[in-house]
Amino acid sequence: MKKGTPIRMIVMLLLVALVFGGIYGFQQFRDQMIAKAIHGKGIPPQAVSTVVVEPSTWQPKVTVIGTLTASQSTELTTEVSGLITQIHFKSGETVKAGDKLIELNDAPLKAQLAQLKASAELARQNLTRDRAQRKINAVSQAVVDSDLSTLKGTEALVRQQEALIDQKILRAPFSGKLGIRKINLGEYLSAGTPVVSLQKLDPMYLDFTIPQTELSLIKIGKQISIRTNALADQTFKGKITAIEPQADISTRNLTVRAQIANPEGHLLPGLFATAEVDQGEPRQYLTLPNAAIAFNPYGSTVFIVKNEGKDDQGKPKLTVEQRVVTTGPTRGDQIAVLTGLKAGETVVTAGQLKLRNGAPVFINNAVQPSNNPHPEVKDQ
Repeated sequence: MKKGTPIRMIVMLLLVALVFGGIYGFQQFRDQMIAKAIHGKGIPPQAVSTVVVEPSTWQPKVTVIGTLTASQSTELTTEVSGLITQIHFKSGETVKAGDKLIELNDAPLKAQLAQLKASAELARQNLTRDRAQRKINAVSQAVVDSDLSTLKGTEALVRQQEALIDQKILRAPFSGKLGIRKINLGEYLSAGTPVVSLQKLDPMYLDFTIPQTELSLIKIGKQISIRTNALADQTFKGKITAIEPQADISTRNLTVRAQIANPEGHLLPGLFATAEVDQGEPRQYLTLPNAAIAFNPYGSTVFIVKNEGKDDQGKPKLTVEQRVVTTGPTRGDQIAVLTGLKAGETVVTAGQLKLRNGAPVFINNAVQPSNNPHPEVKDQ
């Protein structure tokens, strides 16, 4: 081994150590510079939409869904068969109680009625004559009694025949609106064949069901508001008139009936309708759009915007604080907040997904989520 070999190895080791030390030192320097840059710049502020929490008056309501029915409804038919000789109505016409609708052929019955009336007249004359004869004892009392019995019998036959003739006429049993005619002139109509429907449209009934837990909120005489998408721009007023005294065993629901004034006839039987029943006195709630609430398994949260003064450029320095809240009833796009907020606080309504507690933000309210207490779905 040569004398200079250990010196070369030492030099090589020193060079290797110097190279690795330089690399390590450069990495440390780079990491420190990046950290300083990040610390100096900070997390960039995120754009959010906000709303200022304000109290609003709510009328607590029970919302129910039901079906409209006419206060009186029937499918008109005749009691007897016969040939249709006259039709006195048009489809969709409004009629009054007692109005004549159709007539069946009653000519044979009227001819027989004339014969019965003649027999009754003869019996009446015989009774009058025999009563005069009885005064002078020309006939016995038994003859007078027989004449009276004969007269009563023939008069009863006349009334019976008149009732049979009246059965050949179909009349409106109550005032209302007719449906579409189902018969034609000259047609032979069998007894019980549907002729036309008749609906009494004023007032209307709304039948709906409620769970047994809400029975205490429903009282006879309570006012309700009714809306139907068939008449989206109108609200009808009514009141509760009846509550079924027995709950359905399978569902534990009770049937309730409300009466609604319908003088213009806009509401029709069979329409689907939504009704709102007031619950007690109006209440004050702090409300937010539904979009402002984050619903989580551990609770509902919102982000509150806090003013931390001004930055180096004199602009407001805003940060967010995540806060747990207790929510209450909903109304359209709004939700009531029972605890966790104060009136006047600013709450983030959009942009929450990119936020964390203490994150800087700036406000851009160019676009806001829906906050309508009574939203409506309109056809496009």
